[in-house]
Amino acid sequence: MIQSRRSTLLALASFALAACGKRKEEAATTPGGAPRVVSLSPSTTEAVFSLGAGPALVGRSRYCDSPAEAKRLPAVGGYADPNVEAILALQPTLVVGARGPAGPALEETLRAHGVATFFPETESIAQIEQMLLDLGQRLGVEPAATRTVARMHTRCEAVEAAAQGRPRVRVALLFDAGPLVAAGPGGFPDELLRRVGGENVITRGGPYPTLSIEALLALDPEVLLDATEVHEGAPGPSRLLALRDTPGFRELRAMREGHIRVLDSATALRPGPRICDGLAAVARAVHGDALALPALPEEAP
Repeated sequence: MIQSRRSTLLALASFALAACGKRKEEAATTPGGAPRVVSLSPSTTEAVFSLGAGPALVGRSRYCDSPAEAKRLPAVGGYADPNVEAILALQPTLVVGARGPAGPALEETLRAHGVATFFPETESIAQIEQMLLDLGQRLGVEPAATRTVARMHTRCEAVEAAAQGRPRVRVALLFDAGPLVAAGPGGFPDELLRRVGGENVITRGGPYPTLSIEALLALDPEVLLDATEVHEGAPGPSRLLALRDTPGFRELRAMREGHIRVLDSATALRPGPRICDGLAAVARAVHGDALALPALPEEAP
C-alpha cells in the first residue's frame, strides 16, 4: 500500500510533537535473547531492515511499504490510530516509530505492559543518523548501524558536492495545496533544501507551517517544489499545476515561468536510512536540468 498524501502530512507534522524515547541502556530482547519489533512508521521500518534486522520485525503500520518484505507483515494501524491490542497480540519486546500524535499515552500504555519503546526525534540528518545508531544498539547490531551511517555520509557528500557552486534558488516546498502546508525552519525537509543550494523562503511558523496564497505570493519563490502527491514509486500528477488557472496561484512567478517541479521520490519525506536519496531528489527538483548528479555510491549488501 502506498503512503497517502494525508498520511504523509500527518507523519511530517507529528515529528515536531514531543514524545520521550526509551533510554539507550534498556534492552529490547526476550529472555531468550531474540528481539520482536513492531514499527509504527515507514522510516523506522526501513531503518530496521537497513541494519539487517528485518527478521526481528513482527508488525508494521499500514503505511510501511518499503522494502517489499515489510508489506508481508501484519499491520497494526497507522500513525494516529495504532491498535494497541493488535500490537500486544504480537508480543513485541520493542515498539519503534517516529514521534507522533499517539505520543506519550501510547508509550505509557506499552510500558505498562512491559514493552520497551523508542520514538526518537528525527528532524535533522544528524538526528536521523543518531536514530540509526541508537536502534542498532537496541537490536544488538551496532557494527551494521555504524556502517549504514558511514554510507549515508558518503552518499550525502556526493550530492552536496554536485550542487556546490550552483546559484542559490529561492524555493518553497509544499506538502499540500488545500490548505497550503510548507517546509519551514527546524525540520529535516528545510535542511535538505539548504544543503543543496535552496534558499527556503519560509522562515517562520515552525517545521510544517500552513500559509495563505497571499503570503506565498509575497514570498515570491522562484521555484515551487510539489510534494503533494509523492508516493513510494512513481509520483502522482502535480496538484499545484492543476491550480494554474486559479486566482492567486496563476499570479505566482514560479507558476508563470514554468518552475513547478514535482518531487519524484518519497525518500525526501522519510527521515530514515534513504534520506540521502531524498537529498538527491530535492537537488534535482531545486536545480532542474541545470544539475547533473553523479551515480550515488551503491549500498552495501
